[in-house]
Amino acid sequence: MKSNNVCKLSTSDMTDDLSASCFVLETDRDVMSLKTTLLSHRMILIDQGEGEFLFDNTPHAFVKGTLLFGFKGETFTLSRGEDVRYLYVDFSGTRADSLCHRFGIYPHTRKRDNFNALIPFCRDTLLSTQQENIDVAAQGVLLYIFSRLSASFAAKNDAIQRVSEWTEEHFRDPTLSIAQIAKEIGYNPKYLSHFFKEKMGIGYSEYLRSFRLKYAVSLFELGISSVKNVSLLSGFTDPLYFSSIFKKALGVSPKEFIAGLGESGKNE
Repeated sequence: MKSNNVCKLSTSDMTDDLSASCFVLETDRDVMSLKTTLLSHRMILIDQGEGEFLFDNTPHAFVKGTLLFGFKGETFTLSRGEDVRYLYVDFSGTRADSLCHRFGIYPHTRKRDNFNALIPFCRDTLLSTQQENIDVAAQGVLLYIFSRLSASFAAKNDAIQRVSEWTEEHFRDPTLSIAQIAKEIGYNPKYLSHFFKEKMGIGYSEYLRSFRLKYAVSLFELGISSVKNVSLLSGFTDPLYFSSIFKKALGVSPKEFIAGLGESGKNE
């Protein structure tokens, strides 16, 4: 079977800053299925098809438009796939490492989706660039994609900020949820929930409970002694549930907390 691969290797001297050793359009299933050890970092953009790669035997599913990063020293192979075609650039250097760190690209965060718009740009650059200029073209593609990652990274940080701001404004609403916020700010609920937990280290429900409990504490400290009223003002509909999670979080019940505040006042 005739291969439609396009492989352009850089003949320029390698530098310590940012070097691209090759720019490839891979179409050969036999080559994809070979288990190889990466000699440098690899940026991979899925041009066509869907399937699964193994990086050090860890599976990562992909579809058209998925962007993945492999790291020097890892083993890499295609474990399954239909009509797969992908572009890749092998790159190395101290700047390569710093760019990966800057945008949070590590083995557990190597995969980014919805980069379909980059496919024509990368493919056209590879096909139209002369061999003698491939190092410049490949580096240009790398830097352009990193700039797009920068925009995506900023947008994601903005999403977290918007979730936090929405929570601060609406936490008293007992129906508030990550699904409701996702609808308001234009995100997929499952994606936003997963991303929030990944970046904040806790799930949104736990974050919201913590926010409400802190507010409840502030109300008690202001002198409101009705547990029912404080629970309702803080976004809880069930005072018994509120009392239960309050004690679990603070180690004392709301009534014990109020009593403790009274004792503090007497001792001042």
